[in-house]
Amino acid sequence: MNQRIDPTDLQTSLTEADLAEPLTYGTEAFLSRDYALAEKDLLWPKVWQQAGRIEDIPETGDFITYEVGDDSIIIARIAAIPGPDSFRAYHNVCPHRGRRLIDIPAGQHSAKGHRRSITCGFHGWSFDLDGQNTFILDKQDWKGCLDDPARTELSPVRVDIWGGWLFVNMDAEAPSLREYLEPAASMLDPFELERMRYKWRQWVVFDCNWKTALEAFMEPYHVAGTHTQMLEHGDYYSYSAAHGLHGVSGFDQRDADVQVSEGSTITRAGKAGVDPRISTYELQNEIYSTLNHASTTATLVTAASRLVDELPEGTPTDAVVAHWLASAKSDDAARGVDWPQITPAQMGEAGLAWNIFPNMAVLQGITFALCYRARPYGDDPDKCLFEAYAIERFPENEHPLTEWVRADPTEENWGLVLSQDFSNMAAVQKGMKSRGFRGTLPNPHQEQKVTNFHRNLAQFMGRGQPRRLR
Repeated sequence: MNQRIDPTDLQTSLTEADLAEPLTYGTEAFLSRDYALAEKDLLWPKVWQQAGRIEDIPETGDFITYEVGDDSIIIARIAAIPGPDSFRAYHNVCPHRGRRLIDIPAGQHSAKGHRRSITCGFHGWSFDLDGQNTFILDKQDWKGCLDDPARTELSPVRVDIWGGWLFVNMDAEAPSLREYLEPAASMLDPFELERMRYKWRQWVVFDCNWKTALEAFMEPYHVAGTHTQMLEHGDYYSYSAAHGLHGVSGFDQRDADVQVSEGSTITRAGKAGVDPRISTYELQNEIYSTLNHASTTATLVTAASRLVDELPEGTPTDAVVAHWLASAKSDDAARGVDWPQITPAQMGEAGLAWNIFPNMAVLQGITFALCYRARPYGDDPDKCLFEAYAIERFPENEHPLTEWVRADPTEENWGLVLSQDFSNMAAVQKGMKSRGFRGTLPNPHQEQKVTNFHRNLAQFMGRGQPRRLR
């Protein structure tokens, strides 16, 4: 069960080019308890997983926990200096009798706190923040067998940082985080995501598989069917592309009069055929007001609201977008928020939203990002723990203080758009069990992130490779 899967051993492996063809994939990965159990050995211990953000543990001695499957991991800050060497991660288990060292409070998202050492609540064995054992009661009773520190230290987990996030990996032989994240990391580096801070963060337990939840946010193809109100102010034809383990989606423009280099991103003009001075504001205001004040910023909305007053009628779309962004940049600078140096070409290349394999999604903008993460909930393939959070650039030391909030999946708690997305999840999970479901038919142009996800998942799991429709 712990055998590493070599992708070259899979005779049905697909290339990225194959994803442009009509494909289908099975439902075992969503519905089978045996498959969910196999993920514990074949997937989760082998991949880099986003476990939190650096701001979660800003001071030496701060810690958080991260749970996936049966594994619980402690991530602790051991030094104030910037960089990955300031953090340590280890399995949340005492080497003596296997008690968890830090309990997760009932009904809570995770544990967090501040300690200079960790003491097991069962027999009092103690450990420093490097994971080294510092106290064993009556150690002499073991007749020297515990003199080797390797027997009594905490089991280490690899930890590294990128974009302000803390990543962990339980596999000592896995590639480095940077290698694992490429080319997504290089495409997203210009956004300086590490300079953003939490705006809000919420979580909920859903009645669907973690993959069902995550895939609801992998493509804009669903907008026309799920978010019909958004069609009034924007065009939502999209592309989707694979980049190794990861995938990106963005908007396509069918009409030349709204073509701008940033047009694949959230920073774009609104609906074709409408005065871009008006449509740009209407689109940004729609997003901000219905997406829980995320996926754009108040600064961008306010700057867009002035376009009609600041520009003459007939101003070309690209000039409207350029003026709008320059105006918003100036407004942010006045309140102490600097923008990163991102060229239009970099914006276009980065697209709208990324899936970082396996379970992290980032919808990025110049000064903001809306992020999702989904994980198994116990061994039940019909449930998952789903999280969403917004990060944004704020003036120095003026970011809000946030905690994880468990929020029922209502419009009041999450905004109209996310509540509409949530309405699909359990329905898809149930629908895939129907005898009348003949199999998935993902869009070859707009849903390649989904098929690429299953292409890569099959490399780890050894089964479930998408196959060509005939």
